[in-house]
Amino acid sequence: MFAISRRSCLREVLSASTVSVSPPPFLLPAFQSAPSSRSFTSSSPCMSQVGRTPISLPPGVSVTIFEPPVPKAKTRVLRTEPETKVEIEGPLGKVSMTLPSFINLEQDLQARKALIRVQDSSIRHQREMWGTTRAYLQNHILGVSEGHTAILRLVGVGYRASVEPSAVTVSPEYEGQQFVSLKVGFSHPVELGVPKGVTASTPQPTRILLEGPDKEIVNEFAANIRAWRRPEPYKGKGIFVNGETIKLKAKKIK
Repeated sequence: MFAISRRSCLREVLSASTVSVSPPPFLLPAFQSAPSSRSFTSSSPCMSQVGRTPISLPPGVSVTIFEPPVPKAKTRVLRTEPETKVEIEGPLGKVSMTLPSFINLEQDLQARKALIRVQDSSIRHQREMWGTTRAYLQNHILGVSEGHTAILRLVGVGYRASVEPSAVTVSPEYEGQQFVSLKVGFSHPVELGVPKGVTASTPQPTRILLEGPDKEIVNEFAANIRAWRRPEPYKGKGIFVNGETIKLKAKKIK
């Protein structure tokens, strides 16, 4: 009975009231519209911390930019925009890469600096590729000037590796190609052709040293060698790349 009378009283008060009810002052911040995005840093959110960093060009390294050809007026419209080609040449070799159409590469020959910019930093895809392109270019410059290396360790009883000028099971892909021969527990040696531009050596029978100007090719060839004997967690045997480690498991006891 009390509840019914209370609801009817409240309904009469609301219908008779003509003045808009405002919340108390201490509740006003809760009713205010929250900002669309909160910034926890004083820097601009549309700038890439990696992409806007200038790249220093070491002595003896040259960067050549080849602009895409201008399409003729009567040619058909292409689905993909033409990309800019960049060649980086240094004491250890030459590497080339392509830049997306929305990325511009500027050089300061006097200061020996290179700077990467994007057309519109408010577009997410351009911001994502900004730092990625800068990292690729930095790796290529470092590769032609100092080189990239990968050290592989063979852990296991009887595991050995050697670099041979010829192979029995693999045919050469180019003139003068060398081959890495692995003895990793199979009934036959495993022979892998060294990619062009990569130098392989064995300072120790259980060590393989790969060197080259292209970091991607060096690491890919190291991964192909590792795939023949991945490190296993019970005895710790396998092929380890660089500082790779593995946590040993307890033996299975039946």
